[in-house]
Amino acid sequence: MADHQQIITGFKLWHLALPVNARRDHGIGSVEHTVDIVVLRLTSEGGVSGYGEASPWVVFTGSAEASYAALDRYLRPLVVGRSLSEHAAIMDQAHSAVAHCTEAKAALDTALYDLRARLARLPVWALLGGRCRARIPLSCSIADPDFAKDLILMERLRADGVRIIKLKTGFKGHAFDMMRLERLRADYPEFDIRVDYNQGLHHDVALACVKDVAQFAPTFIEQPVKAHLHDVMARIRDSVEVPLLADESIFGPEDMARLDAIADGVSVKIMKTGGLARAQTVARIAAAKGRSAYGGDMFESGLAHLAGTHMIAATPEITLGCEFYQASYFLNEDILATPFPVEDGHVVVPDAPGLGAEVNEDMLAKYAVRVSE
Repeated sequence: MADHQQIITGFKLWHLALPVNARRDHGIGSVEHTVDIVVLRLTSEGGVSGYGEASPWVVFTGSAEASYAALDRYLRPLVVGRSLSEHAAIMDQAHSAVAHCTEAKAALDTALYDLRARLARLPVWALLGGRCRARIPLSCSIADPDFAKDLILMERLRADGVRIIKLKTGFKGHAFDMMRLERLRADYPEFDIRVDYNQGLHHDVALACVKDVAQFAPTFIEQPVKAHLHDVMARIRDSVEVPLLADESIFGPEDMARLDAIADGVSVKIMKTGGLARAQTVARIAAAKGRSAYGGDMFESGLAHLAGTHMIAATPEITLGCEFYQASYFLNEDILATPFPVEDGHVVVPDAPGLGAEVNEDMLAKYAVRVSE
C-alpha cells in the first residue's frame, strides 16, 4: 500500500493547561496563569504519527473543553479506519459533523497534513502549494496591564531583533492607550507599531478613540468594536486614513463577502478558519479584493505556530508578517522538543518533513488535564 493510502489507526488527545509568565489583557478578556489547548496525535498503520493543536479562547472562538469534546466524540468516528488519501473528504465531513469548533477542525487538519507530509518525506508547505518565503517577520503583542513589565519585554525584543509590535488596547481606558503609544513612539522609533482593540471599544466612543490613535500612524488598527457591528466598522474605516483590519468579524471564507464594506484587510488564523487550506482561501479572497492579510494566532504553543508558519510560507497573499510569539515570549515551557524557530526577529520556515519539529510527549504528560485514546 502506498504511504498516502495508509489507514489511520490511532487517535489520541491531550487537554493541556500550560503555565504562562505574565498577564495579558486583550480588549474583551484577559489571560493569566495558564492557557488551555488540546493536542491531537494521529497514527498511521505503519506507526508514523502526526500532530495538531486546538488553541481556543473562550471569549473569542470557544473553550478547550468544547474542542476536546468535538474531537473525541464527533470527529474521531470520521477519522479512525480511514485512509490518509481521504484527507479532503474527512475535513469536508468534519465541517458538517459539529457546528463551530473551528479550533478542533484546525487541529484535525493540521495532524492530517503533518502525518501525510512525514510519510511523503516533505515539509507541510510542499503539500500546500510550495514555499514562497523562507522567513516571516515576527510581531509580538504588548498587552500587560503593568506597562513597566512590557517595557522590559520591549528591551528583550529589541535585543532579539524583533521590530514589529502590536499594542493591545481598549482594556484599561483611552488615556492608558495614548500614554503607551506616545512612549513607544518616542523610545522605540525603529519599531513597526500596530494597534489591536480586540473589540474593546464601546460603539459610542469608538470613532473618537480610533481617530486619536490614528495620529500615531500605526501600520493598522484591528477590530475596534464588537464583531457584529459591521456598520460601525464601516464608519470607522471610512473616517480614518490608517488601514482597518477585521479579526473577530471574519472567521472563514464564508464571511469574506462583508470585507469590502468593513475593513482594509483581515487577520488570518487557522483557529478561526478551521484549517490550513481554508486559511489560505481567506487570504486569497482578500488579495483578490485588493485587501491585505496578516498572520494572526490565538494563545498557542509552538505546535500550532508551526502549522501557521507552513500555511503562511505557502501563501504569498499574507504580506504583513505573523504573531507567533507565545512559544518564545509567553509560555513558561513549550511542548516542542526543540525551540520554535525564531531568528533575528523572524520565524524561520522549517525544511524537515511534516511540521518540521517533534512534540515532546513528556511535556504533554506533565501538563495534561485529561487524556483519551
